[in-house]
Amino acid sequence: MAGGQERILRGRIRSIQATKKITRAMELIAASRIVKAQQRVHAAVPYSDQITEVVKHLAAAGGEARTPILEGRAEVRTKCYVVMTADRGLCGGYNTGVLRATEGEIKADVLAGLDYSIIAIGRKAEMYFRFRGYKITTIYNGFTDNPSYLNAKVIGQDVVRRFLDGEVDSVELVYTRFISAGSQEVVRRPLVPLDRELVSTHGADGTHGADGDHAGSAASYEFEPDPSAILETLMPRYVEARVYAALLNAAASEHAFRQRAMKSATDNAEELIKNLSRVMNRARQDSITTEIMEIVSGAEALSGDKNPHVPYVDLDAVAQPASR
Repeated sequence: MAGGQERILRGRIRSIQATKKITRAMELIAASRIVKAQQRVHAAVPYSDQITEVVKHLAAAGGEARTPILEGRAEVRTKCYVVMTADRGLCGGYNTGVLRATEGEIKADVLAGLDYSIIAIGRKAEMYFRFRGYKITTIYNGFTDNPSYLNAKVIGQDVVRRFLDGEVDSVELVYTRFISAGSQEVVRRPLVPLDRELVSTHGADGTHGADGDHAGSAASYEFEPDPSAILETLMPRYVEARVYAALLNAAASEHAFRQRAMKSATDNAEELIKNLSRVMNRARQDSITTEIMEIVSGAEALSGDKNPHVPYVDLDAVAQPASR
């Protein structure tokens, strides 16, 4: 019995050791990708700040009068949520936080009598909302861990088209903002129509821009053509920049969550291997002790067959005739 238990424990330890190698490799890969993703987030900030600065000055010049993206609609009946999750799991609570935040907003909209639609980015968002029967209008996946500006451009054009065609009355981004390697937060940001206060005081990712102290200063530019015409051309680019910044933040957050989750899995595997090794050692010691006791018992049984109180008769001496 002890020998069979020992074999089972050895098999479990080998299996956990193999899993530990995988989680350790994934931890190292995620840690290396965090640095690159963080660099991409920082590299996109100057462009976001500059385009925000231009839009801010155009809005201050009165160009928002004939721009539907800035005007918005008097009554909001249909909301659209651009939900950014990962294509893969094994990243802790990264996907769960975004999905629960979006689901809570949708339930609140339904209770308020509003309609909704979902643009799912990442396979996890697609599977979650499709399984629960939510309305999904568009699905984008295959690039969540390494997004490009082309991906953001396609999503931004889709969002602007749906808003201008009247399919939706407002669009919100739901994603995980990357603060540092050890800190991320789930945020909701209005995307279309653009929040004038957000445009005036914040960058594309919801953080304060480089010139936040001069947000109230008046613009002293001459525009050719008029500000409204420039805004009509620039606003789609601004939407794309904000979507791109959100995708980069989401990708960096995904790698950070995965690195922490894989480190925790590796530590748990080490602890489990240690505990199983102790159990296996005790089982082996019990097996050795049992074998020793069986040997000793057998030796005692063999020695007990030769009883010293029983007379011993030499058959050879009896068989030979007595000498005269």
